[in-house]
Amino acid sequence: QLQLVESGGGLVQPGGSLRLTCAASGFAFDNHAIAWFRQAPGKEREGVSCISKSGVTTKYGDSVKGRFSISRDNVNETAILQMTNLQPDETGVYYCAADWTPYQHICLLKLYEGGYGDWGQGTQVTVSS
Repeated sequence: QLQLVESGGGLVQPGGSLRLTCAASGFAFDNHAIAWFRQAPGKEREGVSCISKSGVTTKYGDSVKGRFSISRDNVNETAILQMTNLQPDETGVYYCAADWTPYQHICLLKLYEGGYGDWGQGTQVTVSS
């Protein structure tokens, strides 16, 4: 059974850092692009970052460029989102999602029909002083 489990969320002060981990099991991890999305209360889910199944291509939302870094380990079937200089408006639930793709070096940082059909339960990130 396909499973994605996020961890690493928590409470952090503005300007602080967190490292989120997405642990995958039950499917061919290296056949999937991986993305992180987040959803703040009352807002739509937005794409934060994605990484191709090869790990060569990464993409970031405009608001996180230069502060967040995504990586993956296809041997241990994990994906990491390193977040720095977090701000209060980045509070929300962070989800990882898997997108089967035939392309080694492509990931899409958006929700689209037929894509990102598999999700974790999310991890709460709260940025507050």
